[in-house]
Amino acid sequence: MTEVPYFSQWESRQLVPDFLSGSLHPAADPLWHLSGASDRDEYARWSSHICGMACLKMLLAHWKKQVMPTIELMKLCRDYGGYVVDEAGTIKGLFYRPFVSFIADRFGLQAEVKEHTPIEEIYELIDQGHVYMASVHPSIRTPEVTPPKQGGHLVYVFGRNDQRREIVFHNPSGHSPASQENVQLSCDVFARFYAQRGILIKAPGPLVGLDE
Repeated sequence: MTEVPYFSQWESRQLVPDFLSGSLHPAADPLWHLSGASDRDEYARWSSHICGMACLKMLLAHWKKQVMPTIELMKLCRDYGGYVVDEAGTIKGLFYRPFVSFIADRFGLQAEVKEHTPIEEIYELIDQGHVYMASVHPSIRTPEVTPPKQGGHLVYVFGRNDQRREIVFHNPSGHSPASQENVQLSCDVFARFYAQRGILIKAPGPLVGLDE
């Protein structure tokens, strides 16, 4: 399997357990400036909302050998309606259909929104070279637990282990190396967290010379 670059939705991936527990505020991330945020406050406000942009960052690095900061990607996506900040200042998104338009226009990537789609169907599509941003509950980082619901977080599904019939993915909010990159779970375990929806990004053919 081709090595796929990993990026967390927080710049300091080793500090994710502290951000998740609340023992460290994201504004204290020493690498915040790599995100493309204008200041620490902007980074702290958005870092917990940009799992989708971290997945896109991984995709662009994977397919196009192009690395773009997550907050920069968020701002571009927001211009398409992929994120909305309401009058109360609440961040809403990622909205899938505007995101599909965004990556088509900006990166020439063809994608489609999947709904009511079992993970077994995605398992078969991955074999065709496609990748998938799957909506899962964030507690998938600890797959032994029972999630309170399904969905709410995006992970980057890019491979499968045929011998063990497991899917392979990167989790931008994983709290340890083992829960961050090249995570392998059976379809049955994955399904406990999976909301049966996500974004399928279609293989563009030979993954060479894709940049415009």
